[in-house]
Amino acid sequence: MVDEQFRQLERELGLFLRRAQAASASIARDVHPDLEPAAYALLALIAATPGVRASDLAMTIGVGRGTMSRQLARLGTLGLVSRRPDPDDYRGQLLELTDEGSRRFEVAQQARRAFLRQAMTAWSEDDVVGLATRLERLNADLAAARRPH
Repeated sequence: MVDEQFRQLERELGLFLRRAQAASASIARDVHPDLEPAAYALLALIAATPGVRASDLAMTIGVGRGTMSRQLARLGTLGLVSRRPDPDDYRGQLLELTDEGSRRFEVAQQARRAFLRQAMTAWSEDDVVGLATRLERLNADLAAARRPH
C-alpha cells in the first residue's frame, strides 16, 4: 500500500478513537456516575467472558497487572464486579459482573446500540456487517502485531 493510504487510515482511526473515547465517557456515566471511561471496556470483556482472570484481562487490553488491579478494585467498590476463587489456581480469582453490574451494563449497551443505529440509518445491513467484519479482522491483526514473536 502507498504511504498516503496509511496516512489516511491513521487520520481516520485517530478521529474514530477520539470520538469513541468521548462516547465512552458518557456511556460510563450512564453505567455509574463514578465509573471511569476506560472501565466500560473492562465491563464489556467481563460480561463477554464471565470467569475471566484479571491477568488475562490485562493481557487482552494491554495494561499492567497493577493498573488492572486498581481498575478492578474500583469496579468492585462500585458493586459492579465480583471475584471468586479460581478452583484451578489458589492464587487466582475469577471475575464476573454482579447482578447490578449486569443490569447497568445492559442498559448502557442498549443506549450505545441505539446511538449507532441512529448514526448509521443510511447504511445498508451489508455495510454494517462488512464494517463489523473488517473491524474484527483489524482488531485480530493489531493484537497479533503486539505479541512478541
